[in-house]
Amino acid sequence: MKKIILIICDGMGDLPIKELSDNTPLEAAVTPQMDRLAKEGLTGVMYVLGKGIRPNSDHAHLTLFGYASEEHPRRGPVEAAGLGIQLEHGDVAIRSNLATVDSELRVKDRRTGRIEDTHAFTKDLDGTIIDGIKFMVKSGTGHRVIIVMRGKGLSDNISNSDVHYVSETEVIEEWMNHKVNVIKPLDKTPEAKFTAHVLQKFLDKSHEVLEKNPLNEKRAKEGKLRGNYLLTRSPGYFKKLEPIQKKFGFKSAGCIAGAGLYKGLASIVGMDIIHVDGATGLPNTNIRAKLEAAVKNIKKYNFLYVHIKGTDIFGENGDSFGKKNFIERIDDAMKIIKDFDGLLVITADHSTPCSLKDHSADPVPVIIHGSKKKGDGIKKFGERFCKEGSLGILYGKDFMKKIVSFAKEK
Repeated sequence: MKKIILIICDGMGDLPIKELSDNTPLEAAVTPQMDRLAKEGLTGVMYVLGKGIRPNSDHAHLTLFGYASEEHPRRGPVEAAGLGIQLEHGDVAIRSNLATVDSELRVKDRRTGRIEDTHAFTKDLDGTIIDGIKFMVKSGTGHRVIIVMRGKGLSDNISNSDVHYVSETEVIEEWMNHKVNVIKPLDKTPEAKFTAHVLQKFLDKSHEVLEKNPLNEKRAKEGKLRGNYLLTRSPGYFKKLEPIQKKFGFKSAGCIAGAGLYKGLASIVGMDIIHVDGATGLPNTNIRAKLEAAVKNIKKYNFLYVHIKGTDIFGENGDSFGKKNFIERIDDAMKIIKDFDGLLVITADHSTPCSLKDHSADPVPVIIHGSKKKGDGIKKFGERFCKEGSLGILYGKDFMKKIVSFAKEK
């Protein structure tokens, strides 16, 4: 099997924009490296989750990695894995924010004034044991905190304490001064009742501990908000997935990414996480360093996944020129892998049109370079050009099988 490098430019797909002469940012960008790959390779467009379905990043990635929807964990376990927590089957992982509440538990700020570091708060909570359940509490980026519950008889079918994300489908915009939600079971099973009860006891206890944290007195004197409550959401029961190596016959698989979510997604399917200095998951990320790491590590791995986040951020900011320029930075860095003798695949997990400032159901462009088949000869890598490619219309559920079939060509 040929070695594979899969580059996912998050949210790269877009729609025509008047300010770019009715081109998308990708079509308007000067991209000689990707244009050459498109000309020599095979192209098409892909509906990641299916026509008319707007993808979120975690489900999109796991679908592209070849996992069925019913196998997808919820966001909590993914983000926990992204922080390097070695999850065990049966763990319940929960996203949360360090928030500010008053004496009546009314929420004043969901993010403690967008606090930049919560480590001084989480260290006193990590390792708490309540009713036989161990709580691992780890700081994420900024105000974000991950809680992992470990023990027997747990369920993820419980409600959120977050006043904004009441449930996975119900969002309240006017959350200010609402009292924190009490954790409740969402079914009548003993496991859901027990988990809700234990988590609520932990949140009550953690509130007491957080209130006494000396840093809060210092923050109050400086006119800053107190970090004194954990607002929870997106609980997820962790089930071990079949490793991607076993699923597709790779001897080894690795991931190069900056943002924790994507490291987590890679980790839960068995990929090794490769650290790269300067890989931030932000527009200032060192794209060149990521691709240099890919060239170096492909000697060790059969499959390498490289994630680039900036395209999505510019799309969500509605910055079409910024997105165009960032795509040109990606293309310039592609010089590093121009001599790669394997299968090079470039696509996106979803479209993030600048005009919408959000994900959309629009298809994303695809290049598969390195196949023995004759190249499509298209002039430009872009949404409208790729529609004419020989791959035609692809679907995310078939994507990894398609890549592997090309890698196994004889």
